Amino acid sequence: MKANEIRKMNTTEIEKEIVNLKKELFDLRFQAAVGQLENTARLSKIKKDIARMYTIVTEREKDIRV
Repeated sequence: MKANEIRKMNTTEIEKEIVNLKKELFDLRFQAAVGQLENTARLSKIKKDIARMYTIVTEREKDIRV
């Protein structure tokens, strides 16, 4: 998900999406540990998406304009 798409969402939607991505990340980590994970690139993509969302939430809290 791109930063522009995230910025269009309100803070509540972003927080819900973070929760969903964290659940998905947990499932993917479990699959990786068991050896069933086929797309390992998905792990890093989800981590980066979560980081982007946290960054945008922090920007909003500090009222930083980009």
